[in-house]
Amino acid sequence: MEADKIKESIKRSAKDLFRRYGYNKTSVNEIAKKAKIAKATIYKYFDSKEMVLHAILMDYIQVGVDELIHNPSTATDQGTYLSNLILKVSRLTYTICNEFIGWDFIRESANAQEYLKTLSDDLENLLISSFNESHIIDPGIPKENLVFLIKSSKSIVFSFAFTAVSVADVRKYFVSFQKEILPYLVKATVS
Repeated sequence: MEADKIKESIKRSAKDLFRRYGYNKTSVNEIAKKAKIAKATIYKYFDSKEMVLHAILMDYIQVGVDELIHNPSTATDQGTYLSNLILKVSRLTYTICNEFIGWDFIRESANAQEYLKTLSDDLENLLISSFNESHIIDPGIPKENLVFLIKSSKSIVFSFAFTAVSVADVRKYFVSFQKEILPYLVKATVS
């Protein structure tokens, strides 16, 4: 097998197992068995199970962000467009936390918290570069304003993972973010 096929096989196997059993309950041995490769082969391509997860999530996020940015909504003004885009990316972030990592593991593990910080920073960089490449976003909006919107929204949304006690809490925080915080962030961005 060539390297790209092996890496994809590892990611596909891990993705299936993470969704089925959760990140914390899936071992590298199980990933190797499902991918029909030796455990050492995983470490040839990824430094750790966490890095396998990271590759899966960044692929997932990249596809989602590309789709959102390159298929604009029907919003007529930049404020509404940016607000919708931030909400969709926030939901995408919630989905990856919910489907791949698991909320209990996020709240209880120091490793998960450090990992989420790394994921959060990578998501921020991906969004900034995607926004900079987008021809849909008004070039008159200063780049530092877009960076402010992304950093602020990202920090707030990722804080949900650490402060929510239940899925209902996360939903409540999203509604609050959407109605009470995001409009002000977007207004500051487009002004």
